[in-house]
Amino acid sequence: MATRRLPPLRALEAFMRTVRLGSARAAAEELGLSPSALSRRIANLEDFTGKKLFTRAKQAMQLTDEGQAFHDAVAPHLEALATAIENQSENLSVLRLRLGCLPLFGTQRLFPRLGELRKRHPLLHIDIDTGPHLDDRVGDTLDAGIILSRGPDKAFHAVRLDYNMVHAICDKETAAKLGDTPNREMLEKQTFLIHNELPESFIAWKQALGWGDLEAAAIDHYDSGQLMLEAAAQGLGIAIMHDDHMKRAADNRLAHLYDIEVESPYSYWFVCKPQALESRPVRMFHDWLVRAGL
Repeated sequence: MATRRLPPLRALEAFMRTVRLGSARAAAEELGLSPSALSRRIANLEDFTGKKLFTRAKQAMQLTDEGQAFHDAVAPHLEALATAIENQSENLSVLRLRLGCLPLFGTQRLFPRLGELRKRHPLLHIDIDTGPHLDDRVGDTLDAGIILSRGPDKAFHAVRLDYNMVHAICDKETAAKLGDTPNREMLEKQTFLIHNELPESFIAWKQALGWGDLEAAAIDHYDSGQLMLEAAAQGLGIAIMHDDHMKRAADNRLAHLYDIEVESPYSYWFVCKPQALESRPVRMFHDWLVRAGL
């Protein structure tokens, strides 16, 4: 039986990274190539397949319809190939990732899905660090982090995981007492609960009400979103948090205060040093996180 001709694997790698990053320059930097060298690899793959895979505009790379169909057909098989080689290798021991993660993200979004990751990569194990100042420790004591940020440092490879709206969350008794229409005098008698990582969310919420100079009776600061939700449920104050936090908590003791839309200055981001993507544990987790859509 004749041996089937395989596509150039380096060209496939260049193709997959360019799709993921959407930029020839970013893909070239990750691979340690010049942009022209990366373009040659993409051109080699286009010659092999006989298809035009990308349209090019400056450094942006947009998949053509043929390119999208090629990606959708090939990507699952490349993942299966990587998993098969990983599972058959006798030289591999446990792969360990040191991940920084905020507790509420871990509880609500990460841990409910980690079983999927373990099934896909049984050798990958994760040390979780929920300590403060995660972004300052990525690249040092941490391999990667999931942080809340207005926008990570440009020295990081960063993937934005969500867009959020700010809500005031309290127990149902407090919500009923304050009513459906904002009342400044009543609000200024309340205690507000603010997360240390989200100081500007309260400012954004007050400005949306038209009362940027509103002074609360007291502001209690927390470094745990989970504890903030519990404090709000116990009637200890009004928590200024993301709408997603409340929806995922599914706690029937809690209520939204007022029906206003306030865009959050903050999002969850996955961050690591660009060179860390060459580490198999970081790459495995990064690629799974992006696909899983957490």
